Amino acid sequence: MFIPPPECPVFEPSLEEFSDPFAYINKIRPIAEKTGICKIRPPQEWQPPFACDVDRLKFTPRIQRLNELEAQTRVKLNFLDQIAKFWELQGSTLKIPHVERKILDLYQLNKLVNDEGGFEIVCRDRHWSKISVKMGFSPGKAIGSHLRAHYERILYPYNMFQTGTNLSVRLQKASLTNDTKDQEYTPHDIPQRQSVQPQETCAIARRAKRMRAEVAVCIFFLPVRMAVAEIKEEPEDPTDIDKAVLNTINKPTNKVDHYMCLVCGQGNAEDRLLLCDGCDDSYHTFCLLPPLQDVPKGDWRCPKCLAQECGKPQAAFGFEQASRSYTLQAFGDMADSFKSDYFNMPVHMVPTELVEKEFWRLVSTIEEDVTVEYGADIASKEFGSGFPVKNGHFQVSPEDEQYLSSGWNLNNMPVLDASVLTHITADICGMKLPWLYVGMCFSSFCWHIEDHWSYSINYLHWGEPKTWYGVPCYAAEHLESVMRKLAPELFECQPDLLHQLVTIMNPNTLMNHGVPVFRTNQCAGEFVITFPRAYHSGFNQGFNFAEAVNFCTMDWMPIGRSCIEHYRDLRRYCVFSHDEMVCNMALKAPTLDVNLAAVLTKEVQDMLQEEEELRKKVTKLGVVRSQQVDFELLPDEERQCDRCLTTCFLSGLACDCRPKKMVCLYHFHELCQCPTDKLYKFTLEELYPIVASVKHRAESYENWLRDVTEILEKKEGNKRSLEELHSLVELAETGAFPDANLQEQLKIIASEADKVAVMAQQLLNGKRQTRYRTCGGKSQSQNELTVEELRSFVRQLDALPCNIRQAPLLRDLLTRVEDFEERSARLLSDESPSPSDLQDLLDLSLGLDVELPQRPVLRERLEQARWLEAVAQHSSQPEALCLDTMRRLIDQGVGLAPHGSVEKAMARLQELLTVSEQWEERALGLMENRPFQSIEALDEALQEVDNIPAFLPNCLELKDTVERARSWVQEAEALQLGGRIPVLETLSELLQRADSIPVKLEPLGRLEALVSDVQAWKESAAKTFLLRNSRFSLLEVLCPRCDVGPGLLRSKSKKGKEMSQTSRRSPSRLDSVCDVEKALSESKDSASAMATLVEVHCKEMELLLALRTSNESRFSTADDGNALSVCVCQKPPSGEMVRCELCRDLFHGDCVQLERSELEYGEAWFCPFCQRSRKPPLDKVLPLLASLQRIRVRLPEGDALRFLIERTVKWQHKVQQACSDGLLERLGKVIFVSLSTSVGVGRAAGGGFLLQVTLPETEQLHRYLMYKLSPPPLPSPKHSPEREHHHHKRSPQHGKRKTWIIHNMMFDCQMLTANTYSSFQVNWVQCDGSCNQWFHQVCVGLSSERAESEDYVCISCTQPDYERGT
Repeated sequence: MFIPPPECPVFEPSLEEFSDPFAYINKIRPIAEKTGICKIRPPQEWQPPFACDVDRLKFTPRIQRLNELEAQTRVKLNFLDQIAKFWELQGSTLKIPHVERKILDLYQLNKLVNDEGGFEIVCRDRHWSKISVKMGFSPGKAIGSHLRAHYERILYPYNMFQTGTNLSVRLQKASLTNDTKDQEYTPHDIPQRQSVQPQETCAIARRAKRMRAEVAVCIFFLPVRMAVAEIKEEPEDPTDIDKAVLNTINKPTNKVDHYMCLVCGQGNAEDRLLLCDGCDDSYHTFCLLPPLQDVPKGDWRCPKCLAQECGKPQAAFGFEQASRSYTLQAFGDMADSFKSDYFNMPVHMVPTELVEKEFWRLVSTIEEDVTVEYGADIASKEFGSGFPVKNGHFQVSPEDEQYLSSGWNLNNMPVLDASVLTHITADICGMKLPWLYVGMCFSSFCWHIEDHWSYSINYLHWGEPKTWYGVPCYAAEHLESVMRKLAPELFECQPDLLHQLVTIMNPNTLMNHGVPVFRTNQCAGEFVITFPRAYHSGFNQGFNFAEAVNFCTMDWMPIGRSCIEHYRDLRRYCVFSHDEMVCNMALKAPTLDVNLAAVLTKEVQDMLQEEEELRKKVTKLGVVRSQQVDFELLPDEERQCDRCLTTCFLSGLACDCRPKKMVCLYHFHELCQCPTDKLYKFTLEELYPIVASVKHRAESYENWLRDVTEILEKKEGNKRSLEELHSLVELAETGAFPDANLQEQLKIIASEADKVAVMAQQLLNGKRQTRYRTCGGKSQSQNELTVEELRSFVRQLDALPCNIRQAPLLRDLLTRVEDFEERSARLLSDESPSPSDLQDLLDLSLGLDVELPQRPVLRERLEQARWLEAVAQHSSQPEALCLDTMRRLIDQGVGLAPHGSVEKAMARLQELLTVSEQWEERALGLMENRPFQSIEALDEALQEVDNIPAFLPNCLELKDTVERARSWVQEAEALQLGGRIPVLETLSELLQRADSIPVKLEPLGRLEALVSDVQAWKESAAKTFLLRNSRFSLLEVLCPRCDVGPGLLRSKSKKGKEMSQTSRRSPSRLDSVCDVEKALSESKDSASAMATLVEVHCKEMELLLALRTSNESRFSTADDGNALSVCVCQKPPSGEMVRCELCRDLFHGDCVQLERSELEYGEAWFCPFCQRSRKPPLDKVLPLLASLQRIRVRLPEGDALRFLIERTVKWQHKVQQACSDGLLERLGKVIFVSLSTSVGVGRAAGGGFLLQVTLPETEQLHRYLMYKLSPPPLPSPKHSPEREHHHHKRSPQHGKRKTWIIHNMMFDCQMLTANTYSSFQVNWVQCDGSCNQWFHQVCVGLSSERAESEDYVCISCTQPDYERGT
């Protein structure tokens, strides 16, 4: 998998930076040359038109077969060609076998076997499995045996031939001549670069056929002249062959012996005798090494002919030209069609990463042949550049005329003044004249460096991207060594392979061997620059059009000379003469750029030194004749060194014996032994002045630069005159020195010095320019000079790098002014100067013709003294120093002139004001801000306030607040001293007081938590006791009732007029809940609270008894029921009625929303006035009391709850005691005899019903009393129980009767519900127990069917006999 190398730098210059190409390239060079290549994106405004003549552009592209480009792949292909050629010359056709469904890499197999020591050693040591693993096959599949078989059949004979062991006498590889060359055999060489397209029979076409998959994978030897005989896969052990025959003997020389075996010298076994198709020599098949088992079917060559044919030197590899020419349109159509067909998608949708990976895959495989075409090195001079040029065929619009002279126009860049190539007179295509490149997908340019190691710049006019790879110059030799190491076979036949631009190598391979490689994708409109000796290569992503040219800057000069030495060692042609270019530059020294002259100085000195040494050496060897020649007038081929191919310019050697041959002075011994002539361009005497002129040009600038630098450094002991300064400016203008900024600085200095000199003369002559100044509203003399102006002039004189004549006079005046300023400073520094001293100094100032700023200051000191006295007076009385007074003094001080004493007083006053305001604001914030501060923090703050000498009202208020907070804390802490339990009302009052104290009170949180717990407790108690939407408060429910009686009923019923005498008494102190709550809150302890509640309970019992008596008496004495007012509706009784067990009042069933079926048998019912709470069980009430005790706060509800629980427990105990002692039965008999049932029930169970707690004893007691004390009902005349005694299971039918009956309405049924029914028939049932009482079936919960089929025993008969203690 190909891994892209890191990206090279990409630069985006601004329009200003882009204006000078070489300045910008020089700026980025330190960064870019580290990667060898870089990319530059021009500013968006730079959009040159495409000016190439598309109609005239017709070119013939190069053919590139991708897998022949890569070095290692080409080595493999060459090896396969040699193997194929070897077997073809022996009459066999090579077909590469497959192993594990992959084509066997014969080159790798051969290399690994050779690395292990050869076939015999590998077989002996059994290393075939090791070799299979190295080739990437999985171990354990017996691949090694297959590899051995293939090696033995295909490669072993070839290796034996290479080592010469198949000849009896080792043959020397003969040089090829036309006489020895086989005329019938077509050599397997690859056509050279720029050759015609190969035919189908060439090696490349054959190579493609060999890569096709074959069903049978083996090597076939096809015999031609003899019987068909197939070579066995495993040759038999040749024990049957006479070993003596295999011994080597000399070849016979007699022609008759041609039909004799040249190995054994015998002619027997003619059927096994082979005749060579090249030389007609004869060999036995069994005499050959290795021996042949069968006669080949085809042309066969003997070992000698094989050596001749296979020993031919391999032709140099190069690209061939396509067989057709293209227009730009036709090439584009072909390129787009190829790419879209290859990737099966539109060309613009193919990712660049995919193309890159596929390219490196294709160049690295021998299994696929992909051929592309590349329009490279197209001369722009013939078809026109892509950039517009002057006098070109392309019509340039006015807005595009800037591109004609742009430095980034590749036609202009090589010949710019900063480019040394402009000093080469010849137009060199590709270097000074751009080349055009028309690319298609996968077309590539191989690893190379530019001619003479120069810079190159490539601009992509349009089309798809071009992918580049670059190696920095410092790694150039490393890259060369790596490629030589990995593909030595290629460099053996082509030592200058990397200069041919025909070989690439995978960047990953180079990176794995330590070569730094960088990449980039060049898009349309972008430049790519390669740096000197930076190897680069790449390929095109698709159809595009690019243009490239070389250029050389001054920093290239030493690199270029090193390149010439490198070319001399490689015997490579030079594109131009480096010495000729240097001399052309040196001859223009007076007008040469000084920076270039500085670089050129070193070049010409080295050139002169080298030439002197060579000429001395040649002269010592006897070359004395010399002749001056204009080398630049000779053709390049006539002045090239015959040995190293270097282009001569300064000197050379020639001889008449070898006309038109010349050698450089390095190779004078390579020419001939005759006395030779020394040819030279310049004599040494002529070269010396040329070198001196270049040196003078460089030194003139250096001297000027040194003088200017000294002036700019402003050295006091080496100041120049103004006249010398002007001379340096003139020298810079005439010498065309490069440093424009330095020249501009020099001009500015000279101009400033001129202005200072003129101004100084005017000041001394009294002819200064009129100036108007105002100070304090007064006009000053127009000729009066300010001290600052005088001092400024003197400073300018001192700062100038030159001297002027007016300087001493101005310095004297400045001295006298500075003396006055010194005396003024001493006087004004005094805190209280005397008036006489101030006046004397003012008089002295009038004698100086200078505007002195001390004059108004002296006047202002009087005002300052008065203000200071006022401040001191107020500061002595701090109790009267309020904020307004301080502000008024500060406002007065602001109008005064600045002074030390004033500033100090102002600072002290301002500090006091600031501190006072801060403390006032802080005191206010401490009282208003949240959270509040603690008492300790406020005390600490108040201690600081005491030290402020001012009147601060907020701070006084803060002190009062702290006192109140301290008092509150003491009260809060006293609440719980000695284990006392605080009262809720006291806590609430404390919390209310805390709201008005803006101080952090430590006990506040604890008290709030107590109150919060109390509120939570009250909510829990309310949920436990109060009914939903109850109109009673929690205290009303828990306390004994103090508002029962006829007075309350009369307020509830507008028609109620009856009132007992007991209820008419005057109200007592505890007549309402408010009175009770107040009494409980004011009680000192729980004992007094319990006493209050006992009193209320007694009153409750009295009022309730009166109420019950009143209600029962008014029903029993009423003659007309319609005159009564009952129920909550205060209407007469009617229909179904129900009676409250507590108040004994009657209520309509519809009014209280009660149905008969809702009441269970023996269940007590309470009216809405008596049903005050939920009456929770005692086990739910006791936890409330326990939680209240944990809170440790007294509240009325808590006392009421405690009293309620005590009553409940006492009542429960009494009832249980009565039941256990049999008192209840005796009480029932007494009550039954003496009282009516209702009164007896009220007295017995009323105490339990008053409790707001549900007890099982209450209900049991109620049921028991009802069962025991209620008489049997009166039967109907027609259906008496006696008449139907034998049908007692059948319910008697009760006849119609009045809606209510006063005397016996509660005796109709013996159930405790005491309901009276009318307007419908009622079914009855008689108890089968001992009492024989009658009951409504509805009251006891029986149906008619159950009453007839089952016995019924009432609850009274089922109760235990308390009298007997059972």
